[in-house]
Amino acid sequence: MRSIFDFFSRHRAVFVFLLLAVVSCIQLFRGNPYQQAVFMTSAGKLTSSVYKASDAVTGYFHLRSVNEELNSRIADLEQENLALRAGLSRANEQLFGYGDVPVPALESYRFIVGRVINNSLARPRNFLTINRGSADGVCADMGVVDQNGVVGIVNVVGEHASRVISVLNADLRLSCKLKGSDAFGSLSWDGRSPRHAILEELPRHVPFEVGDTIVTSGHSVVFPEGIPVGTVVERMSDADDNFYSLKILLAADFSTLSTIRVIENYMKDEIEAVETGASTQNKK
Repeated sequence: MRSIFDFFSRHRAVFVFLLLAVVSCIQLFRGNPYQQAVFMTSAGKLTSSVYKASDAVTGYFHLRSVNEELNSRIADLEQENLALRAGLSRANEQLFGYGDVPVPALESYRFIVGRVINNSLARPRNFLTINRGSADGVCADMGVVDQNGVVGIVNVVGEHASRVISVLNADLRLSCKLKGSDAFGSLSWDGRSPRHAILEELPRHVPFEVGDTIVTSGHSVVFPEGIPVGTVVERMSDADDNFYSLKILLAADFSTLSTIRVIENYMKDEIEAVETGASTQNKK
């Protein structure tokens, strides 16, 4: 308490000056309309500037929630699109005897929106962590995408978080194809640039051009057919007379990953059970 009194005592001249300045300003602006108008105008400008700065700061911190809401809406629109394509396929089958896309493949997926909370880029085997787990419906072997394309596959699941094998992982191989073609190959990362991967084992007779889009083939229960993976950059040196390899610019930018979507396939267990049963019968 004594130190407080000592502080005020040492700086009493400053406090007296401030008090007199405040009283003088009050008397000046209260008794003079012109000075009062100038003060109100200046105060209004200052207040407006403060509000704008505050709005900019709060708007920045709300970007994450806005982004998550947008991605949730995108996920809803993607499911609506799948349902519409399924309806069109049924109509074509009833009217013309064929369907453009297998209906079960379109109706068996849903999307779980989440956020990347940890990510690695510089290792030979990279992983990322997302803030969704078993409590949100996430299971191992579910595909993960962002707004641009394929990100990876879930391999370890906790209650509220999961680890994802990144496309930038030398152990991960994805079945992909050239968009508009049924010929498929295997995509893998060579451990070099985080922006590029290699699509191998494409049949030599399949035509392509630089800039062509690479998408998922749909030959697994992890990813539906047609999800963007990247674009063709160049042809690599041939390791086989019957196949060739392509350098791919990845659609997902792993250095800026934020909001992601986990893909749940409702028919995954059934398909795997059928395939396991078929392989067992073949062995007998």
